[in-house]
Amino acid sequence: MTNTHTPSGTPCGRRRLSRRAGFSAVLALALAAALPAGTAASQESVRIGAPLALTGGLAAEGGKQKLAYDLWLERVNAAGGIQVGDRKLPVELITYDYQTDGKRAGQLAEKLITDDEVDFLTAPFGSGHTKITAAVAERYGVPIIAVASSEPVHDQGFKYLFGTLAPSSGLIDGMLDLFAKANPDLSTIAILGRDDVFPKIMASLMAKGAEARGLEVVYDELYPVGTMDHATAIIGMKSAEPDWVYVTGYTEDLVLVRKQMDELGLDVPIVTMITGPAYREFVDSLGPLAEKVTSASWWHYSAAYQGDDVFGTTQAFYDAVLEASGEEPDYVHASSAAALIALQKAIETAGSLDREAVRQALTELDIMTFYGPIDFREDGLNDNRDLPIIQIQDGKPAVLAPASIATADVQLF
Repeated sequence: MTNTHTPSGTPCGRRRLSRRAGFSAVLALALAAALPAGTAASQESVRIGAPLALTGGLAAEGGKQKLAYDLWLERVNAAGGIQVGDRKLPVELITYDYQTDGKRAGQLAEKLITDDEVDFLTAPFGSGHTKITAAVAERYGVPIIAVASSEPVHDQGFKYLFGTLAPSSGLIDGMLDLFAKANPDLSTIAILGRDDVFPKIMASLMAKGAEARGLEVVYDELYPVGTMDHATAIIGMKSAEPDWVYVTGYTEDLVLVRKQMDELGLDVPIVTMITGPAYREFVDSLGPLAEKVTSASWWHYSAAYQGDDVFGTTQAFYDAVLEASGEEPDYVHASSAAALIALQKAIETAGSLDREAVRQALTELDIMTFYGPIDFREDGLNDNRDLPIIQIQDGKPAVLAPASIATADVQLF
């Protein structure tokens, strides 16, 4: 398997260098010369492994993870690395492309632990692949930081899994409150969900939440992964005449559904897609058809947080992503960078690279960052808070709620 990203960090010898035979005195001197002043050739580094979807169906999300990791890495190493006890150790980030293949993600997680001898792991984007890699990390006792919000991933009893996203259920309640106020005639909802871990959970949560609020669920179906023709579902929803259409899936799915809704004349006052409108590529792919589509997210750059981390403020992170990519950051960028910030803070608190000590520090973490508060629950999820509800208005996500960061009012179709 090929390493898709040269291990990053300031020049340094790899961990356990002294155990490796065959290094000549000349090479040792060369390594010493390459190290920052005041360090020694035997100095260790903090090694973090990251299986990433850099190709395949989740390549867009994987690319955002990698960008966020690289921005964090650049800043940490520019400051000398992570404080580990009385030393600052540079960071090496070792990544592999798992090609959006869950089985391969698990294999690469194991390779990173056993062959690359990483200290810690980050999980791939998405609940299904997080669950696979978390099982590997658990077997080896390696703390793993995820960008996954599904409680059925975090309720497996994993001791070493931590995630920077708040629980998925937090996305539902706010929408139900907001849209009931925006449309007093709201009484029915149609639900279409992708038959995959996170999208399926979000569809189920909405069905239960809507019924609890007195809404009639007039359509509730799942579509298989890879579905390219949603005509049957859209015709079924159209005949049910809902006030609200709620669709879950990944960006490519949602773009396709929205186009086919337009082609087949499915018009309703409220259209919600989880979580497509949070991504710039959703708007770029749909153009005017993206307008007024609503969603919910775990973070938006309108929230002005100030934290003790390498970015410091939400604005500074926004500027860094915009400069590096030409695009505004979304929650994938932000929660990915926050994952490494959480790991950094836990290492500093533990004062060592001992995995059990770092795991314990993660369980006790309570920090404010550019991303917002990070305080892991017993199941490893970031504790709940008000999550942004957004709507595409004039080609950009506008924040509808919470009121403290709202930039616009709901627009009905």
